[in-house]
Amino acid sequence: MVVDALKQMRERLETDTQLRLVRPSQHSAGADDEVFTYYRPVPVDLWIKCPACSGVMFREDFEKAGSVCKQCGHHYRISSEERLELTCDPGSFQEWDAGLTSLNPIDFAGYPEKLQALQEKTGLTEAVVTGSARVGGQSCAIGVMDSRFMMGSMGSVVGEKITRLFERAMAEKLPVVLFAASGGARMQEGIVSLMQMAKTAAAVGRFQAAGLLYLSVLTDPTTGGVTASFASLGDIVLSEPGTLIGFAGRRVIEGTLAEQLPEGFQRAEFLQKHGFLDLIVPRERMKATLGLLLALHAPCAHAAKPARLRLDAAANGPVRCGSDCLDLIRHRKRPVLTDYLSLLFDDVVELHGDRCFGDDPALWCGLGRLDGQPVTIVGHRKGKTLDENARCNFGMPHPEGYRKAMRLMRQAEKFGRPVLCLIDTSGAYCGVGAEERGQGEAIAANLLGMAQLGVPVISLVTGEGGSGGALAIGVCDRLGMLSNALYSVISPRGFASLLWKDPSREKEAADVLHITAPDLKQLGICDAIIAEPEPGAQADLAATAAVMKVFFSQAVDELGVADAETLIGNRYARYRAIGAFAE
Repeated sequence: MVVDALKQMRERLETDTQLRLVRPSQHSAGADDEVFTYYRPVPVDLWIKCPACSGVMFREDFEKAGSVCKQCGHHYRISSEERLELTCDPGSFQEWDAGLTSLNPIDFAGYPEKLQALQEKTGLTEAVVTGSARVGGQSCAIGVMDSRFMMGSMGSVVGEKITRLFERAMAEKLPVVLFAASGGARMQEGIVSLMQMAKTAAAVGRFQAAGLLYLSVLTDPTTGGVTASFASLGDIVLSEPGTLIGFAGRRVIEGTLAEQLPEGFQRAEFLQKHGFLDLIVPRERMKATLGLLLALHAPCAHAAKPARLRLDAAANGPVRCGSDCLDLIRHRKRPVLTDYLSLLFDDVVELHGDRCFGDDPALWCGLGRLDGQPVTIVGHRKGKTLDENARCNFGMPHPEGYRKAMRLMRQAEKFGRPVLCLIDTSGAYCGVGAEERGQGEAIAANLLGMAQLGVPVISLVTGEGGSGGALAIGVCDRLGMLSNALYSVISPRGFASLLWKDPSREKEAADVLHITAPDLKQLGICDAIIAEPEPGAQADLAATAAVMKVFFSQAVDELGVADAETLIGNRYARYRAIGAFAE
């Protein structure tokens, strides 16, 4: 790759610096003309060398790529001016609070002179620029920190401008997009700087309590007091690849603990793996991603929907016993969540992380549109191959998966989005780590949280609904089941192992447990049976998705007219009525 880059550079240099002069022959034109080749001096800034991969590239190509290395993808730090140009729609940015400048609260020697020198050098008054703009056609308030000004450290003016950003955005009912880039608190302002952490966090809290959207974008570096305050409090937290993110610096940690830290420690990819980032977005896609997220949270008029066929109370087609359904839902070509997503929803965006420990791939969580309406989507994810199944733990969630789901359901409630859940799991993961991290507590918290959500919750069992691992995303206003799906207190194999001490009798267990869709319809637990094509969903994915979409759309339409109090009350009554007893 480096050799190719050098070859390209040589060719470009020959083209860009070569000057051909022709002196005509005194006797004839053309063949006897003398050609002289001169070379102009090569500009010293014509190319740059990447500090990450040592690759060499032309500066023009580098700048066209948004200051990103085309060979390794390393994202260079850029100025606030460049960031605004890359992010905002042309001509839309209007600056706020440009005249605020810092004082010297603790009379730190040389601080005023340093501020003045940086103002002259950078053209900035302080380390953050704020204002209003449009991103992808969506109006928003925007703030951009600039690491060239005292490493983007947060002093009084930075804290004040960010606080005013949220206050004015709240008054004007605008979402906030805020790019963080900071070394932390500004030591030259002492304890006054530390207090900006509490001040900005409080401002974010008031803004979010008003039901408004905050998109936090972490760029290199985001550390110290900024990480530990407003930067980590976004409704959705994004980052550029490779961004340094952390509270304590690497040298401080290594010096304190006297141990070597792992490769990639405190980088964006490390943070996402451990549950603290929703998305890692390359710079070239950042504007489009922000525009989509803003659009998904923008107020929208509900478009007229095409007439739909009503779903029958019970599905047409053969009524199968539990053991037959067990074979069908384990068919190697049985569709899984990721097969359905693009057929059910538009503008699908997956979000990550529980903000506590990790990101569990066994539960897919994100946003999308159903018939133009923004919805929150939660579903068990299984793979199509053995490797894919292993990566997503065969659709058996850990506690962090359930906590991620609950985080996004709470966010759905804040923004008034229906929650749509697709259930397909043999159960929650039962390993040592899951128990150490509170599997039971995580499931219980979801049952409680979903019972109290003030937005419609619709669940659909597409394959196997196994025990509490399924119910943890199954407390809902409407429950549908595909006609071959199963929903059980325990997996048939687990039932046979516990009651009969013989796991090989799982098919017999599937028959005696009454776990088919018609069984649950008769028990008053399932509201709608969605007919699969024969011999099963794998026979016609598009047709299966079409009837699933009808179920979701009709449920959203019917439930969307109810207020939060009515939804919560009806949901309580629904589960209050389930049981079999005599007095």
